[in-house]
Amino acid sequence: MEINLGKLAFDVDFHPSDNLVATGLINGDLHLYRYSPDSVPVRQLEVHAHTESCRAARFINGGRVLLTGSPDCSILATDVETGSTITRIDNAHEAAVNRLINLTESTVASGDDEGCIKVWDTRERSCCNSFDAHEDYISDMTFASDAMKLLTTSGDGTLSVCNLRRNTVQTRSEFSEDELLSVVLMKNGRKVVCGSQTGIILLYSWGCFKDCSDRFTELSSNSIDAMLKLDEDRIITGSENGIINLVGILPNRVIQPIAEHSEYPVECLAFSHDRKFLGSIAHDQILKLWDLDSILQDTKNAQTNETGTIDSDDDEMELDNDPSKLSRGNKRKNANNGQAPGGANNFFADL
Repeated sequence: MEINLGKLAFDVDFHPSDNLVATGLINGDLHLYRYSPDSVPVRQLEVHAHTESCRAARFINGGRVLLTGSPDCSILATDVETGSTITRIDNAHEAAVNRLINLTESTVASGDDEGCIKVWDTRERSCCNSFDAHEDYISDMTFASDAMKLLTTSGDGTLSVCNLRRNTVQTRSEFSEDELLSVVLMKNGRKVVCGSQTGIILLYSWGCFKDCSDRFTELSSNSIDAMLKLDEDRIITGSENGIINLVGILPNRVIQPIAEHSEYPVECLAFSHDRKFLGSIAHDQILKLWDLDSILQDTKNAQTNETGTIDSDDDEMELDNDPSKLSRGNKRKNANNGQAPGGANNFFADL
C-alpha cells in the first residue's frame, strides 16, 4: 500500500492496538491514516501541529494521544480522536527537538539538535532531568528498561549511556569514524548495534561501551538511517539508496534485500501493532506499507532455493576481550535533514 503524503515526511509511528498510522511532515503537519489490507488508506486527521517541521511523532497513552516534536523547540500532545491540543510545552528545548521516546508510564525523553536529552515527568508536566550527552544532534534513542538506561547516538559519532537511576551520563564511547544514525539492542540486551553514515554497522558489548567489539562493513557506502529489531538475531535496515535489507547479527551478514522504497534515502521504519506491516518513509513523499509476512516468506523461499536449506543463526557470540580503538571521526551530517526515529501507558492520564 502507498500513501501520497504530498510533503516530505520525517517520522512514522503505528498505533499500539489499532490500524492507524501517523506521520510528521516538513511543513509542521501531523497526518493520521486508517489502513486495511482490503481497502485504500483513509486520512482520519490532519493537524497543523508546529510552525516548523514535525520531526518526531509518537503514539502514547495507549494510542489516545499523539506526541510531536519540532525545530520550533516545542513538544505537543494531540488528542487522536478529536485532533484538539491537550497540552503544548513551548521552549521545551533550546534547540530543535529531533527525537522522542517513551521510557516509563510517567516519563518520556526528548533529544535535540545540540545533543541535549531531557526527561519529562508527565504527571508534573515538567522536566525532571537533563543530560548534556552529545555535542551534535541526537539521531536515535533506545531504552533498556531493566537497567533503566537510555542509549543515544549522535551526529558527533558517539554512543552515550544515560543512567536514569543516578541521573548521570554513565559513559560515552570513543569517537567513531563518522556519524552514528541509528541504534537497537540485540541478543537479549547483550549487544548494542549502531548504524552509521558510511553504512558500517558497529557492535558494542553491554558494559563495554568505550570501543566497539565488531564492525560489519557489507552495507558500507550507503548510510544506515533507520534500523528495526525483527528478533534477537535479525534487524531490518533502511539505507541512503532506498534499499531495505534484512541483516543478521552474530553471525553478521546481509541475509537479503527485502524491499526497495525508492531511489531516495529511507528516513524511517516502523512496525504495525500486529507486525503484519512494515512502514517506510523516504524522501519521495510516499508512505509505504509492506506486507511483512509476504516479504519475509519470499526471503525464506529465496534462501531455500539457493542452498536447499534455510540458514540458521548462530547463537554463539563473542564478548569484548581486547576491543580495538576507533579513530576520531570528523564527518558531520546536516541535522536539518531531519534525521529522526515502546509506548508508555497512562501518559497524560491525569489531564
